[in-house]
Amino acid sequence: MTVVPPAGANLRGAVDLSSLVNRPPAAAAGVSTGTAPDGAVAGVVPVPNLVLEGTDTNFAELLELSKIVPVIVDLWATWSEPATQLTPVIENLIREYNGRFVLATVDIDTNPQLAQAFQATSVPTLAAVINGQPVQLFDGVLPVVQIREVFERVLELAAQHGVTGVAEAAETPAGPPAEPVEPELPPHHREAYEAIERGDYAAAIDIYKLALARDPRDTMAAAGLAQVSLLARLQGKTIAEVRSAAADDPANLDAQLLVADLDLSGGHIEDAFDRLLGLFPGQDAAGKNVIRQRMLELFEVVGTDDPRVPPARKRLTALLY
Repeated sequence: MTVVPPAGANLRGAVDLSSLVNRPPAAAAGVSTGTAPDGAVAGVVPVPNLVLEGTDTNFAELLELSKIVPVIVDLWATWSEPATQLTPVIENLIREYNGRFVLATVDIDTNPQLAQAFQATSVPTLAAVINGQPVQLFDGVLPVVQIREVFERVLELAAQHGVTGVAEAAETPAGPPAEPVEPELPPHHREAYEAIERGDYAAAIDIYKLALARDPRDTMAAAGLAQVSLLARLQGKTIAEVRSAAADDPANLDAQLLVADLDLSGGHIEDAFDRLLGLFPGQDAAGKNVIRQRMLELFEVVGTDDPRVPPARKRLTALLY
């Protein structure tokens, strides 16, 4: 099986479907249902609008709704420019799906319980609720094409668990929905995204390096460089190949580093950190420096505001000094 890292440059909050594995499908009572050709339960549920405001007080109703139709949750804040740019994009995409999703927008400042429940350590953060169960999707801003890919994966998962209903809005917006507008990206970032989308990771790396040379404070470029470098290292590799090489030669630092990349790309972030930190004491000075640099790079991939990063950074500092 070929390694397929999450699409695009942003690996932060890659879709984690583990919370729904082996969960039996269920349908909510009181909704007209029928049987789809594949045996899944289908239904039509009336809603005031396809875009709803999610709050600490009304979210139980949205959990019930998620047993019929997947609910996308957009956690945002008025003070976050990326969040205010992303929300209209998500709203337009939701309407494109003609009721196969409902969107719940959640202001984290006025709904702290939901912010905590969805572990929204930064905004924007996007999640889903399927059959009453939360699924983390991503944080930050992604191009529209990548968001569509995420939504398609959510639909696939929902179908596996019998959530194949359609939301019927009481009021539909006049005229066709506006075309989704790509959030504006800083200079060079659009070019880097285009290189990533065509699989030219080397070109994207060069573009991000150029952006950093021009502005060392460009944190988006630093994160993008770390993320696309990981994609480049895994490109063309297979899971079996990576794991076998590491198992066959435990002393091969390069092989162990690649397994850490693989773990992190699959969402096993703490496993990746533990592997590298466990290797650190047995290395010479050069090897320790390589691990230190890779750890710093992986911190950027995950996001330095991720709660799993500070403990790992503290352990790394203790090993260094």
